[in-house]
Amino acid sequence: MARSSRHPSRRSAQRGVALIEALVGILLFAIGILGLVGLQASMTKAQTTAKARGDAAYLANEVVSRMWLDRANMGNYTTTPATVCTNTTCAAWVNKVATTLPVGQASITATPSTGSVQLTITWSPPSEGTRTYVLNTSIK
Repeated sequence: MARSSRHPSRRSAQRGVALIEALVGILLFAIGILGLVGLQASMTKAQTTAKARGDAAYLANEVVSRMWLDRANMGNYTTTPATVCTNTTCAAWVNKVATTLPVGQASITATPSTGSVQLTITWSPPSEGTRTYVLNTSIK
């Protein structure tokens, strides 16, 4: 008795199902790996940004601490990105800002009569725009 070609056997109807299941599994795995790679990239970017902010805060606190110790010469710490301060300690600090932060610049406005200090540090990470750290304090 010959088999009818109109009704495929149960075995031939199941052919290829395992291959499709394997391909779907590989696709899901690949999507998961791509998600992890994207997460790693965003974590690295966030870590780099946080490090730069931390460095800016450290540098600001460093120069303010030096100004506390050298209150008599507080006016010599005034600077802008275009002018270098007259104090050698301050000039070294401005160079440190430039080397520590990407495209780092600093400006200090110190008013000895009131003891007020405004310090601004700017830097430009690659492809992120300009970032700014501002510190206003009083030294008396």
